[in-house]
Amino acid sequence: MNKLLLLIVALFLSISSGIAQKKNDVLMTINDKPVTGQEFKRVYTKNLDLVQDEKQRTVEGYLDLFVDYKLKVAEAFEQKLNEKPSYKRDFSKYEEQLSRNYIYEDQVTEELIREAYERSQEEIDASHVLIMCNFDATPQDTLIAYNKIKAIRAEALLGEDINKLAELKGEEPGREKSKGKLGYLSAFATVYPFESMAYNTPVGQVSDIVRTQYGYHIIKVHDRRKRLPQIEVSHIMLSFRKDNSNNAKERINDIYSLIEQGQSFEELAKQYSDDQATGINGGKMRPFGKGELRAPNFENAAYDLVNSGDVSKPIKTRFGWHLIKLNKKGTDKTFEEAREEIEMKVKNGDRAKMVTNAVKNKLKEKLNYTMDGDLSFFETFLGDEVLDRKWEYKAVPEADNKVLFSMGGTQVSYDDFAKYVGERQRLARPYTQKSTLINAYFDEFETKRLKEVFRKKLEETNEEYASIISEYRDGLLIFEVMSKNVWDKAKDDSLGQKAYFDKNVAQYQWKERVDTEIFTTHDASKAKKMKEMLEKGKSGDEIREALKEDDKVTVIVTDGKFELGDSKLPKGFVANPGISDIYEQNDSFTVVKVKGMVPAGPKAFDEVKGKVISDYQTSVESEWMESLRNKYKVELNKKTLKKLKKELDS
Repeated sequence: MNKLLLLIVALFLSISSGIAQKKNDVLMTINDKPVTGQEFKRVYTKNLDLVQDEKQRTVEGYLDLFVDYKLKVAEAFEQKLNEKPSYKRDFSKYEEQLSRNYIYEDQVTEELIREAYERSQEEIDASHVLIMCNFDATPQDTLIAYNKIKAIRAEALLGEDINKLAELKGEEPGREKSKGKLGYLSAFATVYPFESMAYNTPVGQVSDIVRTQYGYHIIKVHDRRKRLPQIEVSHIMLSFRKDNSNNAKERINDIYSLIEQGQSFEELAKQYSDDQATGINGGKMRPFGKGELRAPNFENAAYDLVNSGDVSKPIKTRFGWHLIKLNKKGTDKTFEEAREEIEMKVKNGDRAKMVTNAVKNKLKEKLNYTMDGDLSFFETFLGDEVLDRKWEYKAVPEADNKVLFSMGGTQVSYDDFAKYVGERQRLARPYTQKSTLINAYFDEFETKRLKEVFRKKLEETNEEYASIISEYRDGLLIFEVMSKNVWDKAKDDSLGQKAYFDKNVAQYQWKERVDTEIFTTHDASKAKKMKEMLEKGKSGDEIREALKEDDKVTVIVTDGKFELGDSKLPKGFVANPGISDIYEQNDSFTVVKVKGMVPAGPKAFDEVKGKVISDYQTSVESEWMESLRNKYKVELNKKTLKKLKKELDS
């Protein structure tokens, strides 16, 4: 039995925990631990339609399943299987996923998806000035960079040309050529803070200063326009890297002439295109929209094509010379059509950080978060070797180990954060500034602890969440306890399997069997030839070879001993010695050669090993469950049971 199946069993039983109940509602105790009637009622009502056995559809019948389930969970905790790394890892993943909606991640993500969709309907023509300054810069360098961009913005506000400012005073690589011009941009074309500032700046105006991982920017928005739908094209490219410009131009003109003469665009792409990724597919490119390729000449030529099948004249880009064929003009996607693609970009891009920050702020408010300590302590406590990921954790001295922050009745100490730094540094990139490292690690640590505390509170206060998370927790534990005590034990115990077989050999008996060769084909005429050849004494190999077509086998031969009624034998088969009639079934034709009858008798262990292991496993589980019933004291509250029977069995 696999893990998924056990989780289904867990969901089937749907046991909730951690919800306070009245004493008189206790249905049973297991080693003095109470199980409520309300809990049982919810489980029973929810899953009654899934119960196949009529005996288990009554309260008392279902109660047996319920008790066995609770005993397995109790034993899993007794064996400390909840402390196994594999269990912790699997449970943590599910807990993270389930709690997303409760800790607002899904709501925040949904807001960003819709915002991105709305932005993607529009393109913004913008220029910018960048002063380089990454997030790991020293405070002094950061201040210098900020003052530079502030002065440049003042000039732009007075009417100085933004492109001239970018060329002469900006620090963007390639600014001498680009002059800060970005062209038309849409959602996801730039980092999120830059995108948001651009979309929030009116046409003709200069933005406020915005910081990204590259540095400080100011943006001027020149124009806004509706974004055109994506199109699908194929192209043939002759690269400058393989030819000089004149040769490439001459060859692309020759290929264009061949297309005008009626030769296949796709075949010419396969033969001549230097874009190997698309050439093998006849030049077909992935769909794109204006601005996505960052090749204006190519995009403009593609969008100028009117009808499917139209081919452009040769177009020059920085990559080489191209011919473009229009395959299909797209249409605007609805929100629902675009949603999946946008969601993927939101979750995998820099917007993910926005989700984290928004969630963290909401959790802080929910948990009455207070910052009690001072991160500057770690500037001296952490050695410089932490920048090279080589700092060895040491406990914060008791006198200095104050409360760093508090939330939801939980206090987090300086030492808690020091431990996190010791573990985290091994997985992180090197930093050049200790203050940047401390702030980055603290941001992660703070978010992690906020989520942990909120989930704990959630399970204590939210019955729905507590129920679902308990189902999964118990399902994982049952998988672990069953694997250890039943499945693996039965599978690996070869002596036990053989002993079980010897003891129960009467269960493993062959009925009378027929020793046969079964010949099957889908061709009625070949079936007749098959039968004729068999009657002449031809072997299976001879028949198979004789009836081949173009070296392809048309006859399947199955050799073996089968009990009457076996699915390999044709329906209605009569076991007479010799060659049978032709049986037609499911568009196939079968002839059976009966070599003899095999009398009933015992099966060999190797013939039924799989069935023996399965039966032995059932036996092991039965004995193990009996031991659990003896180990744990189960006391039933008859008054509560009677009340449930009256309510649920009526």
